Amino acid sequence: MLTAAWVTVSYAQTDRKPITLVITGGTVITMDARWRILSPGAVAISGTDIVAVDTPEQIKLRFRARDTIEVPESIVMPGLVNTHTHAPTALYRGLADDRAPKEWLDKYIFPAEQKTLSPEFVRAGARLAALEMIQSGTTTFADMYYFEGDIAVEVKAAGLRAVLGQTIIQVPIGDVPNPEEGLARAEAFIKAWRNDPLISPAVAPHAIYTVDAPLLVACRELSKRYEVATLIHVSETKLEVQTSKERYGVPPVAYLDSLGFLGPGVLVAHGIWVSEGEIATLRARGVAVSHNPESNMKLASGVAPIPAYLKAGVTVGLGTDGPASNNDLDMFEAMRVASLLAKVHSGDPEAVSARTALEMATMGGARALGLERKIGSLEPGKSADVIAVAVNRARQTPLYDPISHLVYTTRGDDVHLTVVNGRVLMRGRKVLTMDEHRVLSEARLMSKRVKAAVSRAAPVNSAPVPNR
Repeated sequence: MLTAAWVTVSYAQTDRKPITLVITGGTVITMDARWRILSPGAVAISGTDIVAVDTPEQIKLRFRARDTIEVPESIVMPGLVNTHTHAPTALYRGLADDRAPKEWLDKYIFPAEQKTLSPEFVRAGARLAALEMIQSGTTTFADMYYFEGDIAVEVKAAGLRAVLGQTIIQVPIGDVPNPEEGLARAEAFIKAWRNDPLISPAVAPHAIYTVDAPLLVACRELSKRYEVATLIHVSETKLEVQTSKERYGVPPVAYLDSLGFLGPGVLVAHGIWVSEGEIATLRARGVAVSHNPESNMKLASGVAPIPAYLKAGVTVGLGTDGPASNNDLDMFEAMRVASLLAKVHSGDPEAVSARTALEMATMGGARALGLERKIGSLEPGKSADVIAVAVNRARQTPLYDPISHLVYTTRGDDVHLTVVNGRVLMRGRKVLTMDEHRVLSEARLMSKRVKAAVSRAAPVNSAPVPNR
């Protein structure tokens, strides 16, 4: 009998499937279609992919991991998805606060960009933003900026996943001295990165007031040709809508629709000043919306009709916007503000629940970026983009509802583990893929250039571009 028992145990041990990593011991929020929550739970990872999500006992019986990370008193969840930002503007953080959007752009941001933007500057800003995102649990982000090829190099080195949109704009800024070169750069960027496992290139016409009709159409055609996303600012301010009506006779959504611009793969940022009819148009065309509540509030742009979008069936993701107008990249803060803002604006405490806010920051964002088959939930077959959040501090005690805790209590610096595509980027609050000291030192050095540039810069005229 002793021999038989030994043989049985030995067989069970050798029969376990070898994998690379197990994250175990915390409360696992899967964000799958059934909203499964396992407490405690465990996530098994082989290479770049999740192979199982189950109880710690079942994972231990089935798998033999090369590395096991114990995360007691933690919530394990999908990495957060930031659907709109301008990552290198982390170097403009706090540069020009408490100003109206047009003044903010014309007198501060555009002049600063014209004087400081270079591949070196953008790389330093991208590194700073990547460090902040890793530390605060964002594993995927969508970016609209210049020198996106340089940004891609830094993002990939840091280990993050990103949809990077090369900006097309008719204001001579950064690497876009003229529209033709902007389109050429965008196409070259797409060709260089279209098959990368972490970087998804996109085309990013800035807005209808900085890009004319022929160029908007050309941008969309470029996106369709290579089957990549199109990112654009739409209906962010009352002035934008007013100008569109005066110039084109219709508001921005209707104008873009008249150009044949709208369709699946288009992600509009902000979408604040829209009518019910425009919401219906966005839904009918399969367009997704990125909601950026903090930036919208800080610039006094307005309050996006998120409950109306959701009721209409529009895909809504959550974004921070750039650190120059937020002033951070903390998606937990974005979730909390999105929920609270909708409540106070509508007078309905159920307008955007904690569950809805969490959905927007995970699966909603994944759908908005066309990545829902790869990320957004913890399920076998999906990429292993996983974070763990500590919930053992005074402000997190007691814990009755983990979803409520994530939205209303958690902060970015509660994240202590960040994994992207199966690679551990941060463990125990120590970032493993970047030199934090070097990144911060570079950023401080670059800030001196920004101060000097702003002190001698003249305002930029960013009036709407004539419709050729």
